[in-house]
Amino acid sequence: MRTTERLPTLFIPHGGGPCFFMDWDPPDTWDRMAAWLRGVPDLVGRRPSAVLVISAHWEAPAFTVNARERHELLFDYYGFPEHTYRLQWPARGDAALAARVERLVAQAGLPVARDDTRGLDHGVFIPFMLIDPDAELPVVQLSLREGLDPAEHLALGRALAPLRDEGVLIVGTGMSFHNMRRFRRDNLGLDPDSVAFGDWLAQAIAAPPEARERALADWERAPSARTAHPREEHLIPLHVVAGAAGGDPGRRALSDRVLGSSQSAFVFGG
Repeated sequence: MRTTERLPTLFIPHGGGPCFFMDWDPPDTWDRMAAWLRGVPDLVGRRPSAVLVISAHWEAPAFTVNARERHELLFDYYGFPEHTYRLQWPARGDAALAARVERLVAQAGLPVARDDTRGLDHGVFIPFMLIDPDAELPVVQLSLREGLDPAEHLALGRALAPLRDEGVLIVGTGMSFHNMRRFRRDNLGLDPDSVAFGDWLAQAIAAPPEARERALADWERAPSARTAHPREEHLIPLHVVAGAAGGDPGRRALSDRVLGSSQSAFVFGG
């Protein structure tokens, strides 16, 4: 199936745990990010037939497709208020899309598996409770691969690119800066390392596609890279959606400040 227009790909911030559904001090800590997430349907501009999500919170030995028909939620966060473990988001799966993803990954020569038991982790359901609060769109989740090799995840994205012409919105969720020890609640301004890495990332995403992929493959050489990501699981979903972007341009679609850090979202095409 080919739609009349190719859908964009997105890298979105998923916040911290169930942050959008609890009280914070100051109260508006996550408000700007939440408002932006609610506006994602307008940013995309047309209704997808389904969504494929790559979250920072699922790694497996092979790229693994969640093939459930009806999703449960995996409350994989700890120490938050009790009501945040009773959140509901009754999304359905898409067996045909799951099978299509599995075929595309296998055809690219990448290791692939399927899982019909795992729930959707908070890197999926927390932001999508804002993007699609009524859970109207079918959702398939695809894991990262253990080892988090950037070139391999760019290749995964390239393998998934045909889905964009088939009505599928490809979304990576993570955080552009993810150093838990550097988040703070004070008025000392933005962490300069988060600004340095965020600005490099925005420039890399805006570069021509070949230069963009080279920069992302070698992201550890970026300014403050390992301060921004002591471990890169929250960054690598960006590589997947950048790979799926092909020759389409990329840009920073959100620039926010949260807990003393600079945070960004990116859109490719559209």
